[in-house]
Amino acid sequence: RFRNVTGVQTCALPIYYFIAMEHVPGVDLATLLAAGVGGGEARGLPDALVAAIGGLFILLLGVFELGRVLYVISAANEATALGARVAIVCGKDDSRILQRMQRVMPTLSSGDVQISYTPSGCSAGSDSGGTPCVSATVAIVDGLKIKTVIPFLPAQIPLPAFTTTLTREAMDSASCG
Repeated sequence: RFRNVTGVQTCALPIYYFIAMEHVPGVDLATLLAAGVGGGEARGLPDALVAAIGGLFILLLGVFELGRVLYVISAANEATALGARVAIVCGKDDSRILQRMQRVMPTLSSGDVQISYTPSGCSAGSDSGGTPCVSATVAIVDGLKIKTVIPFLPAQIPLPAFTTTLTREAMDSASCG
């Protein structure tokens, strides 16, 4: 009578017995368990465990990937802040700006970073004859992508644009260490 019990029904047999005990005359709990577990068809519990463990593993991968993406976003924010600090101390358009930003975020290239000075066309030093720069703005351009490392789901998440502006300090390559 209970030989075709499979899957989740096997787990529910004891519960079913207690709920519907008076509706199945002559059948006790041992008969129900023997019918559900003893047959070759009762493989539902191991299948459900594999599915649950697989689901937890995928969830764990997702949590790790989310943490990595948040780390990259934080590194991009810190890279622009560091780039702006270097830009206001070092000379105008110094190559060390990008080099220091790449220490924090190694995936950056020169095309991913914009450096601008205010007012436009200003000069680094006040003795060079032009209008001295008042501030430096360093930005990571919009459109940079974060590549996920999930093996079966390759995706690229767009990184938001980050901008940091700081007022001028020295802007002299001699004071840039």
